[in-house]
Amino acid sequence: MATAATAGAGTNRLPHRERELDALETALADLAAGRPSVLLVSGPRGTGKTALLRAMTLRAAEVAVPLRARCHAHEQDFPYGVVRQLFDPFTHRSAQQGTPLVEFSEQLAEAIPGSAEGAPGASGGRHAVLDELFHAARDLSSRRPVLLAIDDLHLADPQSLHWCTYLARRLDGLPVLLIATVDPDAGHRAAAELGALAHTTVLVPEPLCDSCTTERLAEGLGAPVDTELAALCHAVSQGNPLILAELTTRLAAGRISPGAPDPETVRQIAAGTLADTALSWLRERHPSAFDLLTALAVLGPEVPPAHAAMLAGQGDLVADEARAALARSGLIEPEPPCALRHDLVRTAVLAGTEAGTLVTLHERAGELMVRLGAPADRAAEHLLSSGSTGLDWALPVLRAAARNAAQSGGWDMAARYLRRGLAEPAPQDVLRQMTVQLGAVELHRDLPAAARCLVATAAAAPDPLERARNLLPFGGPVLALASTAASEPFAETAGALAALPEPPRELLLAVSAQAALAGHRAGLRRAVQALACGPADPAAQAFLGTLAVMTAAGGRSHRRAVRLAVRCVRSAPAAEAGPGVLGAAMALAWCGRLDEAAVWAARAVRSAQRWNRPAELTLALLARADIAVRRGHLTAAEEDARAARELTEQRVHAPALHAAATAMLLRLAVRRGDTCARPDLPEPPADTHPLLRGLVLEASGLAAMARGDHSEALRLFLECGHQLAARGIANPACIPWRSHAAQVYQAMGEPGAARTIVAEPAAGTASHPAASDHVPPIGRTAAAPVRLTPSERRVTELVLQGLSNLEAAERLCLSKRTVDTHLGRIYRKLAIKGRPELAAAVKAL
Repeated sequence: MATAATAGAGTNRLPHRERELDALETALADLAAGRPSVLLVSGPRGTGKTALLRAMTLRAAEVAVPLRARCHAHEQDFPYGVVRQLFDPFTHRSAQQGTPLVEFSEQLAEAIPGSAEGAPGASGGRHAVLDELFHAARDLSSRRPVLLAIDDLHLADPQSLHWCTYLARRLDGLPVLLIATVDPDAGHRAAAELGALAHTTVLVPEPLCDSCTTERLAEGLGAPVDTELAALCHAVSQGNPLILAELTTRLAAGRISPGAPDPETVRQIAAGTLADTALSWLRERHPSAFDLLTALAVLGPEVPPAHAAMLAGQGDLVADEARAALARSGLIEPEPPCALRHDLVRTAVLAGTEAGTLVTLHERAGELMVRLGAPADRAAEHLLSSGSTGLDWALPVLRAAARNAAQSGGWDMAARYLRRGLAEPAPQDVLRQMTVQLGAVELHRDLPAAARCLVATAAAAPDPLERARNLLPFGGPVLALASTAASEPFAETAGALAALPEPPRELLLAVSAQAALAGHRAGLRRAVQALACGPADPAAQAFLGTLAVMTAAGGRSHRRAVRLAVRCVRSAPAAEAGPGVLGAAMALAWCGRLDEAAVWAARAVRSAQRWNRPAELTLALLARADIAVRRGHLTAAEEDARAARELTEQRVHAPALHAAATAMLLRLAVRRGDTCARPDLPEPPADTHPLLRGLVLEASGLAAMARGDHSEALRLFLECGHQLAARGIANPACIPWRSHAAQVYQAMGEPGAARTIVAEPAAGTASHPAASDHVPPIGRTAAAPVRLTPSERRVTELVLQGLSNLEAAERLCLSKRTVDTHLGRIYRKLAIKGRPELAAAVKAL
């Protein structure tokens, strides 16, 4: 006897069906022994029942007379339609088959009613008809074993269905094999009756395994299949052969490369296939299950099934039946929490639902989440999806969701909720509070947006105390360095607070410190007085850090800057870096205390990482990288600079910090000797702090100097000096542009200019051994008593052009006192009294 492996040509194309084919061989053995069998192939649509029936029929036809029928829902009103299909070959062609079949044909003609029950040939009623048909089938099986193959038995007309169960119960001793396919979702009683018979075997075809899926895909696409593509197709089809066949056809029509598919295109095709197959069947055959699936898709993952049933308006009984149907279809997990099997199921369901219906469902879902006490973010997400405004529960939910997201560091989500909340109708004071909240959130993800919120907040609060309280969340060096324009409201507010008889100490210190970071001294004297009259609280710590970095940048008193920095860091919490610590660290670095500066910069980095503050982390990494460069740790500096640039590219929109990080990497490349380094630097915004602009200009100048473009390098270094002088940054340790310019002057053959530009800081600032890079020794130049030095000639040329002493000083990046000194020396050399005589005296040289 043939086995499942050799069951005929029709069965070798059915992978993963060995168990069913073995059951067929057992039934055929019983048939040869004169024993009846019933094979009931049960499974939802698309599981390959018809293909299996066809293969079984081809194999059984070798030993039995095959009688075939296929049921359809549109033919259920045609009595005994399935019976007619089964015996049609004998009722129409029996005259050519011999006398015994003619007698059988006549017997069928008497048994089968003409049009309806009770017509001629059915005078004994339904039971007589069934009995006559039974005797006809028994007489046929007495000549040769009989195979009855019926596809979609659950769709048969009632009379034929009754006959099938009637016959199956009376098959004892008859060589008859009945093979029928049924859909368990149809819930028909006949399937249960047949399954309860002793000689019935119920076969439930299993889904295709992943290897079978891969084989069918490769066969359909004509080439080996990428593993990720095969995994996605298996997850979408859940081993359903019909869905897999349709998906394969669409992938082939879309010219998807089996070996290197485009993931997004494949996902779109898969979602469309799922919507047009499994979901369309579900909508047609089980509407309540489809409604529950839509509710699950709307509510999203990790939602209890009971909530989905509430949203769908289903009671426990209907919901249980719907969940069972969804589990059988492979669209949801069979066990709790009954989640969707794949995210593409949700995509397909939502894509196939009308927009108006989705809006209504999301509104109801949001309200349901509020009533059930679910986390605020779940209700807020439904509100965002619906787009509805004016709901009485919307604003509190959005604000609570934003607050929760901000506490966990979810700045992007917090910003989404707050922006959506600003679209809700609300009193002006509430909208102002939400603008402040939004600005504080944007401070960690989008610095230009935070600056806009700051300006809007300041403009909406005329009272200085209220304005100061609203500006308090925006304090810190990040925004001051990224946008000096955003510090103007702080300067105005600091001045207004200083004019009050008794301004609140915390507000005065905070706004004065922020204004001072951008170069405004409004309220600074009053804040210094307030600092001495109170405890070392966070506001005092932030102010101390600001004073320290300002003093160090001015370069006039390193000792005082260090003292302020030490006071700041000593008042910081032991476990983290408080406000102002980063400024204190930079002040220590600019004063030559590099080891201490590295410790506190590292603490600032850890604190920003702990609280998930990307903008602060970017600035702290840049500070630590700068300190590492000064200590000679170039590898560590490069790692920090790269991490800072990645943050500005992926997590926080901060153009000024991005430019500074890129400049740091370029500076390191030049220092390593990369003479091919190009100043491919983004242009920082116009209101970027001069310190960051100076970093970009210095890096570009170093790259130009490495390429040998000395004129461009000198221009960039002098412009860097202009930017720093605009904010009173005179300490050469901040950015050693003078030493760079001196090297350029020497390379251009102007040692006198090099000596002059290096000596300039001694006229007005206190230098420090660690304040600048190494400067090549500059030789002394002998000059005749009546000849002008190059520096004096440049000053003379500008004065002769009509520039004032101050304008000449700005053009040459010198102080006005230095220009005055040069002019006095020029007048003495030329023996003149002032400007009116200068042109003639120079011409006579």
